[in-house]
Amino acid sequence: MLSIDAVKQQVAAGLVLDGAMATELEARGCDLSDALWSAKVLIENPELIYQVHYDYFKAGAQVAITASYQATPQGFAQRGLDETAALALIARSVALAVKAREDYLAAAPQAGPLLVAGSVGPYGAFLADGSEYRGDYALPQAEMMAFHRPRVRALVAAGADILACETLPSFAEIKALVALLAEFPATPAWFSFTLRDSEHLSDGTPLAEVIAFLDAQPQAVALGINCIALDKVTAALKVFSALSAKPLVVYPNSGEQYDAVSKSWHSDASTCTLADNLAEWQAAGARLIGGCCRTTPADIKAIAQRCR
Repeated sequence: MLSIDAVKQQVAAGLVLDGAMATELEARGCDLSDALWSAKVLIENPELIYQVHYDYFKAGAQVAITASYQATPQGFAQRGLDETAALALIARSVALAVKAREDYLAAAPQAGPLLVAGSVGPYGAFLADGSEYRGDYALPQAEMMAFHRPRVRALVAAGADILACETLPSFAEIKALVALLAEFPATPAWFSFTLRDSEHLSDGTPLAEVIAFLDAQPQAVALGINCIALDKVTAALKVFSALSAKPLVVYPNSGEQYDAVSKSWHSDASTCTLADNLAEWQAAGARLIGGCCRTTPADIKAIAQRCR
């Protein structure tokens, strides 16, 4: 693992993130109509996760986000797996990304350095009811920390360079994750949110309050938004950049709309792409830029080419 200072330097310089994992797995034949979502593939076909990571590195991504967004001991317990087996699967999510990095660097040594980000999805992702876009859940802080602790510990122990605390809709959960991060003082993290609008977290908390809190946290090396529609990104980034001097992270979805009830995506008429918006987002302070749901290695290749 790299030091926090080394990661901060890379983040400040700017990095291309990867794109979607789950919808890319679906495109390759996986059935993810399941509460475990992409974490299911850690059990059934881990080689395919490795291949997706490798393809993103080949496309120009400099950061691989692990397939642990919905991987928790609590979720795996519903499949009859004990905590030991669950933690081994979470560690596997890091090992697959690390192996893809090693193999890609062996073929293209000039591509380095490359980072592995351990995905820490919200409690709402475990609930698998779309509440990561609403934030309408609550646990006492100690219970929220206890929910996240085993996965964070496993990701760190397995060698993740940074934690991606992502798709966070709840200020209470953000504060619990920051408190938990203090137990791992050598580990940096980025924090990315879902939004109600360009000035409020999904749970209604003003972004000014959230960002002021995170700005004071030295382990929070970047903050921003993910799984947001393309046409909402720039306005939100401008709010972030006015409130924070930290590097900003953004990885929106493809612009399609997600129906949490049917668990399906509906196409938008927009033909705008991630790469089309790159210069605008960089001007608004974005330094970590990639894609979320329904984005592909081709999207990341287009971003990487423009960055170069």
